[in-house]
Amino acid sequence: MYQPINFAHKFSLFTEQWQPKVIAEMNDYQFKIVKIHGDFVWHTHPETDETLIVLEGVLRIDFRDGHVLVKAGEMYVVPRGIEHKTYADHETKLMLIEPRGVLNTGNEGGDRTAVNDVWI
Repeated sequence: MYQPINFAHKFSLFTEQWQPKVIAEMNDYQFKIVKIHGDFVWHTHPETDETLIVLEGVLRIDFRDGHVLVKAGEMYVVPRGIEHKTYADHETKLMLIEPRGVLNTGNEGGDRTAVNDVWI
């Protein structure tokens, strides 16, 4: 009945990139995991901050005036309304913490927009 969520097991359930999967909820927030590799799209989240926690690999978050590198065991909070783009040289595994219903592509939309509320 009481079972912890095992990240390695959850990551083993999918192979696709840039498609966050919901693994838990707390109040109105979702905990999502995602595998990324390569370049994403420029976007903003006008209504909310976005928390990115690197579980494996290295994430680069580009901003119009610079970038930040986030390594395994580190996190970064992108403030609401700040335009950004994520990138990873090699497959990187992340956890995202966002309010329910937030699109991974923010205001941009497009073909990399994940279907919301995909639970694994």
